Amino acid sequence: MSDVLEVYVDRDPGLFGPRSVTWQLHCDPVMWIAGVRALYLQALHPRAVRGVTQNSDFRKDTWGRLMRTASFVGTLTYGTTEAAERAGAKVRGIHRRLTAVDPDTGERYRVDEPELLLWVHCAEIDSYLHVARRCGLPVSDAHADRYVGEQRAAARLVGLDPADVPADTDRLADYFDKVRHDLAITPEARDVYDFLRRPPVKPLLVPLRAALWTRISGIAYGTLPPWAHELYGRPAPPPATVTRRLTAVGRILRAVPPEVRWKLPPRHILRAMERLGPGSRPSPFRLRDDAAILDPGPGPAGGRAGEGGPAA
Repeated sequence: MSDVLEVYVDRDPGLFGPRSVTWQLHCDPVMWIAGVRALYLQALHPRAVRGVTQNSDFRKDTWGRLMRTASFVGTLTYGTTEAAERAGAKVRGIHRRLTAVDPDTGERYRVDEPELLLWVHCAEIDSYLHVARRCGLPVSDAHADRYVGEQRAAARLVGLDPADVPADTDRLADYFDKVRHDLAITPEARDVYDFLRRPPVKPLLVPLRAALWTRISGIAYGTLPPWAHELYGRPAPPPATVTRRLTAVGRILRAVPPEVRWKLPPRHILRAMERLGPGSRPSPFRLRDDAAILDPGPGPAGGRAGEGGPAA
């Protein structure tokens, strides 16, 4: 049995632990591309995107918002159980105080409605899984189902009943089939699109944005399902071209040694390895070799991943 499974007896593995698919997958740098894809996707739900745009000025706190989201995911993945529960309670507390208004009907609604929380969760998990598999990481169908099932623990922390959250890729695909009629392009979604393509930066960083961010944002948009491209009314390169570019960028990002990447704040992975030992070092390529990760757990085995759709 791999040493990844021999390190945390009598220590707190956190919400998931090294035995999980989540632990191995979330360390890969392509998750940044997946996070941008999730934002494109989430913006297509009119009520959800209004909850964001009416309660925050994301244009003035571009990178702060992105880093807070990344830190939240990192805490849930690699932090202690107490830290994860505390982070979830903080998010739930913020959401409880926020409302938004439907400009067409004048209805005021809470941003923590289960329907909206579920959309945000599923768009995020679908994006992480889709990008990981599309760029060539060794995520089998069984791994994919296990991952979707594991993420019900994260859904609970943002206020959802895990029983109401898709538990495998079949159910995740079914969810997207059902929710499609609620999705639409709105002025707010167009604002998010424009923001993601050209986020405001200081003048000295404009060349870097053009060289790096525009490429990442474009690839993230290209990985969306065709129906999302149709809603945005913006074409994307052919799927084979998107996959080739995504795979190439993934290799470039992985060329930066993990020890260098992980030293950047907030250092969740390094702190987890200090807590659990060097054998807990995550890598998505462990999924290829470590059958013990597929021991019975929260995610059922088997499932489908529809071409061009959720979790493909």
